[in-house]
Amino acid sequence: MIEETLFKIDPIKTEATIKKANILIESLPYIQKLYGKTVVIKYGGNAMINEELKNSVMDDILLLKYVGMNPVLVHGGGPDINKALKQYNAKSEFINGLRVTDDFTMGIAQMVLVGKTNKEIVAKLNEKGGNAVGFCGIDGNIIKCSKHYEAVDGKETDIGYVGEIKQINTKLIEILSKDEYIPVIAPIGIGEDGHSYNINADTVAGEIAAALKAEKLMLLTDTEGVKKENNSDEFYSALTIREVYELIDKGIISGGMIPKVMGCIEALNKGVGRTHILDGRIPHSILLEIFTYKGIGTMIMKERLLYHENEAL
Repeated sequence: MIEETLFKIDPIKTEATIKKANILIESLPYIQKLYGKTVVIKYGGNAMINEELKNSVMDDILLLKYVGMNPVLVHGGGPDINKALKQYNAKSEFINGLRVTDDFTMGIAQMVLVGKTNKEIVAKLNEKGGNAVGFCGIDGNIIKCSKHYEAVDGKETDIGYVGEIKQINTKLIEILSKDEYIPVIAPIGIGEDGHSYNINADTVAGEIAAALKAEKLMLLTDTEGVKKENNSDEFYSALTIREVYELIDKGIISGGMIPKVMGCIEALNKGVGRTHILDGRIPHSILLEIFTYKGIGTMIMKERLLYHENEAL
């Protein structure tokens, strides 16, 4: 007599499996909408320091590439620069959030951002099976800039080799991103004088997204998004440009959040589809924002146009 083997269904495991399948189905309309589109990601904050978060961001970017999107990564590197300057007993000085960059500091910033941080990101992506290519704005004259003068007490102040972007040459980025490669860009530009200039990474990401007419610009930060009130745990999931200006007038959006939202608005006005301020401290924050109906963080858009009828805006 042949003994029959009975297959017993574990209802708990089955329910968990179905939930996973539903999550994949939820991502389908977004994959369809974003297939072949460019997504520019500004990588910075705690996500560049914590090893688990580093891996999470790299995995997210690779997944975007493999489902048919064209991710472009722009990175910062402030902590690495600070560490290097400290080793040379040089101080880090900031004015209105911008690093005062003399000739020595510029050399250190370029060495760290291009020679260390950029290559570590490229190596991490390639180790995971990607084809990443790292460069900075000097290569191919990608980022042409002039000297930036910062307003301090109503006066234009020279803060050294800090750049103001004048032109983005997208040809090299497009060639790479529309092929099998993932461009990884350090925020160093080239001036008409042939000198290198340090540029805020948020600004670089926004200008590159605008020049590429990207569908999305995503800024990874160390905050949940735009908060509804000062010291509140609640934040806005979506805002229009008009609503952002109203919140600035009311003082709800203030301090360091203003440059981020204004960068998003500028990108939107130059042709970017949607912009996002995400909490990079949450593992897989990029995937959670792109592939779920509710998303995370704060999305800023010109007007509330849905990708999908179930999308929560």
